[in-house]
Formats: sequence, structure tokens, C-alpha cells
Amino acid sequence: MKKSRVLVMLAVVALLASSMVFAAGAQETGAKAQKTVINFPTAATTGAVYPLGAAMCNLWNTKLPNVRASAQASAGGIANLNMLADGEAQLGVAVTSIMYESFNGIGSFEGRPNPNLRVMIGLYSNPNQVVVTDNSGIDSLADLAGKRFASGAPGSTTEVETSIHLNTSGIRYPDDLRVQYVGFTEAIDLMRNKQLDGAWIMAGIPNAAVTEMLSTAGGKLLNLDESLIGKLQEKYPWYGAYTIPAGTYPGQDSDVLTSAIKLTICTDARVDDDVIYELTKSFWENFEELKATQAPLKKVNPKDAVKDLAGLPIHEGAARYYREIGLL
Repeated sequence: MKKSRVLVMLAVVALLASSMVFAAGAQETGAKAQKTVINFPTAATTGAVYPLGAAMCNLWNTKLPNVRASAQASAGGIANLNMLADGEAQLGVAVTSIMYESFNGIGSFEGRPNPNLRVMIGLYSNPNQVVVTDNSGIDSLADLAGKRFASGAPGSTTEVETSIHLNTSGIRYPDDLRVQYVGFTEAIDLMRNKQLDGAWIMAGIPNAAVTEMLSTAGGKLLNLDESLIGKLQEKYPWYGAYTIPAGTYPGQDSDVLTSAIKLTICTDARVDDDVIYELTKSFWENFEELKATQAPLKKVNPKDAVKDLAGLPIHEGAARYYREIGLL
């Protein structure tokens, strides 16, 4: 009899314990359900953008208890924008040129517009850098006609930039030039060997290839005319004017005017306004901490966060923060 009572009591205790565990699990599950999951595709792991995305997610996970963010490697901007459009991502990294195409359903996104695409953070600009040799006689894009010029690998971003700029300036690309379809490294060697008059490079500053060309191959940076940049903006609203400051490169004694495209953190209009507000605010309020470890942020001016965005809409949550700090 006593043994039976003991067994019954043990069964009751086990049942109560089981109930407590279930209750605790339900509470934990409920707590987890309150968190907003942020999937954040960035770029290849070999570049600087993926580590930046990972650092941002770590910041948000530390500072914002209602967010669980994770950065992932990706094939880059077009892939990121497709994931946003399909609802597979809540944030992404992309330049404004392909964002404009995605929003409007043109170019690489022909027939597939994404009206929900929004800007959250404008980061830094990638400027076009045109390097020509001192003895080439080239002082403007118009002087490139008939010259030996490296426009980048076929279909590359660099070649696209060469084509857009030269055709806008009145030089028929590639017909009016003696084009070499080579990358930065090959262009350096050709310029050193006096087999090349110039090269087009689109990259953040300072760029190692440009440094090499100016310091070892007798190169100089070419200014773009303000009127050309104005013409570009009429047809391609993602371009902004950009100044490469004097002293950025060896022997560069004066500022150089060129065009540039903005890199952004983009998002979807369907992501909750309050969540985007908190993500945006947390990023900028901890910007100096992030900048200390993330090289790409050293080129970012917080005051330019909402400039040169190709007329793309800013997410309402982010816009709320920018209005609070006087940028909108």
C-alpha cells in the first residue's frame, strides 16, 4: 500500500515537472516568436561587403532584443534584389543603378518591377576613374577617339560604365576606339609597356590599380565635365557628381571631378516601420564603433545618407529617423 502511494506521488511529481517544462518551452517559443527575423544577403565572402553585413547584424542582435539578424554570402546586388522581391530577404546590399532597374522593371529586371523596393541606408559611392598616360595627349573623354583604351572585361560593370559615358559624350563605343578588353592588372602592364593610352576603372578610392598606374606607368586622372555628368543624370538618374580629393593618389595635386554610383542597404516596404526605424537608428548611433573595424565605412559621410539615391523611395521607418536628425 505504501509502495503504491509512493508510486502515485512520483507519477504526480513527474507530471507536474513535465507540465512546467512544457510551460517554459511555450514561453520561450513565444518569446522567440516576438523577434523579427532579418535575412541579409550581402556579397561574396572574399570582399569587404560581407564582413560589413556580418558586423551590422552582430550590432543589431546585441542592441535590439526584438531582432534576430543574419548576414549571408550571395552573388551580389542582382541576386539580393531578386531575394527581396521574392520575400526571401528583408535587407540587401545593392548599388542604386540596379535598384532603379528593379524598382522600374527594366534592364536586368525587364517586366518584373518591384514597387516595394525601398532604401534604408545610403552608404558610399563607387567613383569612375579614368586614367590616361601623360604622353597620350588626352585631356578629355573626347580625346579618346582613336586611342588604345582598356574598357574592362566584356560585360563587366567597368565596360558598361565605359560604354555609357563615352556614348553620352559623343564617342561611339567601341567603334571609335582601339579597345582592349582587359582588367585592371593587365591594363597596368600594358600601360607600363606603352601599349595602352588609358583605362577605365570603377572602384572605391584609393584603388591599388590606379595607384600603380599613376606611380609606375606615367598615368594621370582625367576630369569629367560637369555638363557630361548633367547629361548622364538626365538619362541615368543614379549618377552623382563625385570629387576625388587632391592627394588621394601619388602626384595628384588637385581635385578630380568624376561620376559615381551609390551603394546602399535596401529593404522592402512590407517590413515593419518600427523595425526599420530601430535598425537605421542603431546603425547610425553606433556608426563610429562600426567604422573602427570596417574599412568600407571610412568612406561614408553620415550627412550623405539620403543623397544620390536615383529618386528611389526611402522606407518610411528609415525616413522617420532621418527626419528626426534633420536630413529629410
